[in-house]
Amino acid sequence: MMRGWAAIAALFLWPAMASAQPVASVWSHSDITVLKRWVAAAPLDALPELSMDSLDQAIAISEPGYVDTAADALALRLARMHLLGSSSPSARARWRIPDSDKAMDLDTMLTKALESGTLDTFFALLRPSHAEYSALRKAFAEAEGDEERRATIARNMERWRWLPRSLGEEYVLVIIPAFEARLWRDDELAGTWPVIVGKTSTQTPVFSTEIEGVIFNPWWNIPASIVRESVGGLVRRNPSLARARGYVWSGGRYRQKPGPNNALGQMKLVMPNPYSVYMHDTPGKHRFAEEVRTFSHGCIRTGDAIGYAATLLEGVKTREEIDAIVASNKNTQVDLAKPIPLYVTYFTAVSDGEGGVRVLDDVYNRDGRIRVAGFVPGGTECSADV
Repeated sequence: MMRGWAAIAALFLWPAMASAQPVASVWSHSDITVLKRWVAAAPLDALPELSMDSLDQAIAISEPGYVDTAADALALRLARMHLLGSSSPSARARWRIPDSDKAMDLDTMLTKALESGTLDTFFALLRPSHAEYSALRKAFAEAEGDEERRATIARNMERWRWLPRSLGEEYVLVIIPAFEARLWRDDELAGTWPVIVGKTSTQTPVFSTEIEGVIFNPWWNIPASIVRESVGGLVRRNPSLARARGYVWSGGRYRQKPGPNNALGQMKLVMPNPYSVYMHDTPGKHRFAEEVRTFSHGCIRTGDAIGYAATLLEGVKTREEIDAIVASNKNTQVDLAKPIPLYVTYFTAVSDGEGGVRVLDDVYNRDGRIRVAGFVPGGTECSADV
């Protein structure tokens, strides 16, 4: 069976091809009805309602092969929007989380759905499956009349489509505007920790990695920018104070010795990434009392960091064993039983845990990059680049 937009173009050549052998239809009348219903319902998921003109023209021609081709193209475009989103590349410019859903064979899945009469299920299973998305979808419907709130919720529904549908059986989700890290296990929220994120001038990036282990009593390899900004000057002006704070020259760079006053505190996660961004403890715990916590150079300072590490290391080390390691002041790495996926994300609307949704401050001013169907001048159909 022919698939794709090139095949739809053949509709306009139909008179010249009228004598061609007709193709047996795999799209029944009831399948077409289901497809049209899903197209019309797309705005309920804050997606644009796609044009059905090509399909209607094919139906008017009454040539089964053309109906199949047009229906395939429309169904696959709608499927990709539900699965991957409808935003332009510029909207995703700072979203550096790979989406494994792009590898899904939607063509084969659609064919099997038509053969088994499960087209409704095909589309339903392409939506983000996370409880957060369900909460946003419900709030989006309930916010009728509050266009600003609906637009914010819609943008965050779109962001959920940029994530893999399966995040793992156990994973950590950092939500930058919420200043929060959430641990999920078996689709249940297992713990929440406050975090401090990057200043607007040194923003924490959106990315994914895996947590491989925990370093207790870490050394701090001081970035060159911070050496230029403060540490280098302190070493020159007051070397005795610099030594008292643990600053040393080692291995061709400035470092800070382990200890409770270390800038990384008493814990740092092993989480390889190209941004040199880490979750870690901090001696400046008073900052967690602030409502807006954009104070770091990009790393993610974590409240109750030792408790957080102990939760990640359950089954590997007891809390008593961890406390003993911390008290030793010795630099010690403990590996997790298995790596845990970590997603550092940017959502400005999140579940409030009570069936509703909280709208958060857009601390890095990123919401405006995402065009939302029905909320921007120039029509209701966004660019579907997937």
